[in-house]
Amino acid sequence: MATMKQVAQRAGVSISTVSHVINNTRAVSDEVRKRVLGIIDEMRYVPSAVARSLKNDKTNTIGVLVPNSSNPYFAELIRWIEDAAFELGYHIILCNAHGGAQKQAAYLRLLMEKRIDGLVLVASGADEDHDLLQRHESVPIIQLERALPGLGADLVLAGQEEGAWQATRHLIELGHRDIACVSGPADLPRSRERVGGFLRAMREAGIAVPDSEILYVEFTSAGGHAAFGSLLARARRPTAVFVTSDLMAIGGLCAASSAGVRVPGELSVVGYDDIGAACYATPPLTTMAPPKREMARLAIAQLIERIRGGHEPLRNIALASSLVVRASTAPLH
Repeated sequence: MATMKQVAQRAGVSISTVSHVINNTRAVSDEVRKRVLGIIDEMRYVPSAVARSLKNDKTNTIGVLVPNSSNPYFAELIRWIEDAAFELGYHIILCNAHGGAQKQAAYLRLLMEKRIDGLVLVASGADEDHDLLQRHESVPIIQLERALPGLGADLVLAGQEEGAWQATRHLIELGHRDIACVSGPADLPRSRERVGGFLRAMREAGIAVPDSEILYVEFTSAGGHAAFGSLLARARRPTAVFVTSDLMAIGGLCAASSAGVRVPGELSVVGYDDIGAACYATPPLTTMAPPKREMARLAIAQLIERIRGGHEPLRNIALASSLVVRASTAPLH
């Protein structure tokens, strides 16, 4: 493997000149720069990222911590985060905290040890790790989706409660009153907020919601399938269901098909997240679409501004989700 010294010898320049070309730390003539870069390419010299980070105190690397990268919503969010970071000259290290607070805390320590320049945090259901984050105040952090209590960091989110309210209003405006809600685990903040939006819309419409009309299951297609199976087995079935995740809603559509229940003829279904598969469900799923791309671009732009020394007051930016009406909802007959 070629060394910086060998590159310098071949190019007829000093080692420090090669370093300045690589790190852009001092002006070098175009002729010398082109010659050095040509030799680097010819010799396939790969600068040490560790050495460069020690010299410049920057790695051009951003850590990204998400609750569950196998969930299509988070996978799509990661894609837009990576694209936004790459456009601005940064790479990401991705960690998946699926499994709870202990794993999340372990990955936070790992990311800090990797000398990341900043962190995009999509917090899981636990709040215990904010003490660990506060011990690394020198690393800029931006939170997506949810703010950890006590953590001083910028925040970009799309209002979960407001989106759920809008989805439920859509069903009410179609004439439905027997509306059930299928949600993820009750202890997760995104579940609580989305159920809260559902309850607010129902309350404002003067519709009572018995506890039995809210089912809490895992944020999976299997969870949604099981919940719909339970709802559709009742003597009095709901005419509509608001589901707090598309992944669960797709499982629910499968359960409805297996039970011979026509969607939307006998049952209207609204999901949440607008994952890529939503428009290919049978029927295509009406859903709430958070602005994933815009959230990612804003988060990365704010984080890099902090990395580069910005000292503006902390900012909380809330973006609006939009209702995407497809074929899984219809007026009550």
